[in-house]
Amino acid sequence: MATQSAQLTTFPAFMRVDAKKVAIFGNGAEAAAKARLVANTSAEICVYSDAPDAELVGSLARLGIDAVRKPYSADQMDGSTLVFAATGDGAQDRAIIAEARFRRIPANAVDQPDYCDFLTPALVNRAPVAIAIGTEGAGPVLAQMIRARIDQMLSPSLGTLARLAADYRVAVDRLLPRGVARRRFWRRFFEADVATHVDHGDMSLARRAATRMLRGREPVSGHIWLVGAGPGAEDLLTLRAQRAMMEADSIVYDALVPEAVVALGRRDAERISVGKRKGCHSKSQNDINDLLIQLGGEGKRVVRLKSGDPLIFGRAGEEMAALRDAGVSFEIVPGITSAFAAAADFELPLTLRGVASSLVFTTGHDLTGAALPDWARLAVSGATLCVYMGRSVAASVATRLIEAGLPADMTVAIVENASRGDRRLFHGTLADLPALEHRAELAGPVMVVIGDAVAGANFQHSTPIAAGQQIAVLAIRTQAA
Repeated sequence: MATQSAQLTTFPAFMRVDAKKVAIFGNGAEAAAKARLVANTSAEICVYSDAPDAELVGSLARLGIDAVRKPYSADQMDGSTLVFAATGDGAQDRAIIAEARFRRIPANAVDQPDYCDFLTPALVNRAPVAIAIGTEGAGPVLAQMIRARIDQMLSPSLGTLARLAADYRVAVDRLLPRGVARRRFWRRFFEADVATHVDHGDMSLARRAATRMLRGREPVSGHIWLVGAGPGAEDLLTLRAQRAMMEADSIVYDALVPEAVVALGRRDAERISVGKRKGCHSKSQNDINDLLIQLGGEGKRVVRLKSGDPLIFGRAGEEMAALRDAGVSFEIVPGITSAFAAAADFELPLTLRGVASSLVFTTGHDLTGAALPDWARLAVSGATLCVYMGRSVAASVATRLIEAGLPADMTVAIVENASRGDRRLFHGTLADLPALEHRAELAGPVMVVIGDAVAGANFQHSTPIAAGQQIAVLAIRTQAA
């Protein structure tokens, strides 16, 4: 097979256009698109249009640009730095390009690559930071898709941070020697406290932190993000979580967080597994608290990655208390909890007008004690009940809820590995629930949803939970009766 060349046929470059004239010729959507693109710069935009349509008029009005409503003439290019031909008439566009080339002005004809001296990229704008994505005309839609992904990854405050860096550049060049010292300063500037303060909109604190760093009085302070990794699907991670993972020096993660999610972190970040599964705890909670305090004390920026949402059965309260007592800064990055992912898998409304107006999150172990928890009466009165980690105590959960007054034939929905590609969906009744304990193959996290609203779920892709367990289910139903 012939080897494909890895060389570009175009050279990526940024052209200075500040206060310089850019001429755009056209009457419709293409001219409007070029005007919007160039409006990301401080160029002087001149649009020549003898019969502008409604879209062009509207776009120019939003940009504060007045079109020159005259037929095309060559002298309209006088003083231009760039020219765009977007009339929609191929012959006229080619004539415009020919005139621009005669005048040695770089020009671009829409949808005519052979008449383009330059190609317009898909642009991510965080001025003064700009990222341009090009495909040499091979796939404009692909360029837009890449642009959208990069735009999501970058903090909206990145441009503000870059402008602040420009304010300090002269002082840094004067006070710090070239090489390691200067690189270390800028790395800390863009990744540590200064960036955090800018992200939070506190420019005063950001400047103070930068000045202390420059004077050598700023201790290297760590920062911990308690991040919800969501139920497991990589694309359910929030944009804020992704940005934190790209900034982290260390990622401390639980066993329930899939490797594919951990891999979204910065390539050179240290990865530390503190996995806790039932019957197999690699580290105690106190060990984890001590580890976070140690890493923060070393000046590292750490993502503590937890399955689902850190504030729902994630023991974040203990970690926050430990970090607060140790004086280590931290923040919470919420995640999508498994109950929501399970409901989405089943197309199940967790609340339903006239049926269920409240929601209870609990673990199966809350129903194993001698006394029923206070929320049990809510389940009886119509609340939807979301039971986390309920497989091993399913029989106890079913028995206690039936004792509390829930009907044995109430519909239940069960999801293993909610949101993931390998998820499995089951359905049945409350009396069927004990069959879960006999399904040893369900090794992933299991979510059980119980309540009147569950009857509105889509069961097309789920299987009866009691399949193959009819004898056990019959015994439970008899006991419940």
